[in-house]
Amino acid sequence: MSDEIEVIPGGDDLDGPRMWAHIMYGLHALSAVSGILTSATIVGAFVFGWPSIIAVIINYMTRGRVRGTWLDSHWRWQLRSFWYAALWLLVAGLLTITLIGIPFAFVVVVITGIWVLYRVIRGWMALLDTRGMPLPG
Repeated sequence: MSDEIEVIPGGDDLDGPRMWAHIMYGLHALSAVSGILTSATIVGAFVFGWPSIIAVIINYMTRGRVRGTWLDSHWRWQLRSFWYAALWLLVAGLLTITLIGIPFAFVVVVITGIWVLYRVIRGWMALLDTRGMPLPG
């Protein structure tokens, strides 16, 4: 898919899957917000919070229904957001092994948390506007 964001007219037969996409974005947002409002980090709550884990399970269970449609880009966007956040959290964890790496781990966690918020907000706004997400080939 190119960098252009495809705009799709409403009223197609994807209303059910589109609602699932809203639910998944809502669950991811709930996890991220709980990271803001509690002592957890945004990325930690996003990766380890039950709402996000449930969203990922829903994503894997329902993605066959959207393959080849514009909604497929949202399913992929959400999965990539989750797994890349998990990867960066792992990197931060590995950095904490050494005393010197702890400040870098903190920076990685903060930047990844901001990135997670960006991904959830951008994806959900595009879904509200019935636009697909730009993804690498």
